[in-house]
Amino acid sequence: MLLSTDIWVGALIRRAEQGGAFAVVAKKGDNRAGAVLVKAVNLRDGSARLYAEATRGDGERVWMQPLPEREEDELDGYIERARRIDPDLWVVEIEDTLGRHFLVEAVE
Repeated sequence: MLLSTDIWVGALIRRAEQGGAFAVVAKKGDNRAGAVLVKAVNLRDGSARLYAEATRGDGERVWMQPLPEREEDELDGYIERARRIDPDLWVVEIEDTLGRHFLVEAVE
């Protein structure tokens, strides 16, 4: 059984804050079953990476990068288009000097 999205997002934010990063819910989606996008910003050089939630055939949650690393504002257009398609989508922004994402699931 998977955790509800609001609990999972809260745990991600706590992991980031415990690691010395700043994390915030930029857009809130459906509490129970909303998909999640994570934008990880590297404060040293201003670059950002976007991670999209996906599910493998075996039901395991994984994360994929739908776009290569870019400037932060370039990813915002992608995020807005995704939110128009799926208004239940959550967006979590993490700002870290090392650009860490703090995801514990596999990143492919």
